[in-house]
Amino acid sequence: MALQGVHHVAYRCRDTKETVEFYQQALGMDFMLAISEDRVPSTKEEDPYMHVFLDAGNGNVLAFFEIPNSPPMDRDRNTPSWVQHLAFQVDSLDSLLAAKSHLESMGLSVVGPTNHELFQSIYFNDPNGHRIELAANTSTPEMLKKLKEIAPQMLEDWTASKRTVHHASWLHEKEFATH
Repeated sequence: MALQGVHHVAYRCRDTKETVEFYQQALGMDFMLAISEDRVPSTKEEDPYMHVFLDAGNGNVLAFFEIPNSPPMDRDRNTPSWVQHLAFQVDSLDSLLAAKSHLESMGLSVVGPTNHELFQSIYFNDPNGHRIELAANTSTPEMLKKLKEIAPQMLEDWTASKRTVHHASWLHEKEFATH
């Protein structure tokens, strides 16, 4: 099997129209299509839904389901809110800062930029509470090569101990040294 990319990523939303408008206005996404049915095609369950698709650029598609007959949306309370998120790439640090200004002008609370050494990011939430990250790459080919080389050993060491492994601590050493 040879995967050709992510076809789409789907999340739940509280209000389809509000969600589509948010992604159009906040991130400039194009509203591609909508599908609405009374029965889930894969499971044959009776459960009316609206399914919308937005163009996230470069063939990437972000989709949402509004399912009004289900219990209200919630999130996994056992998972910290910073863990589950959608991350979109922007082309430069200037674009990242411009996006931050735009989002703040919409009244959104934006965290960052945060320097991850490989990239810098800002974070905010959509109207459904989904955490969104915008990232501008700042890595070098040498950095990525080094990280790829140590990744298998990091995974093995983590699996054996379930404790922080420090093979890539150089990514944040400068940041923590200044605090």
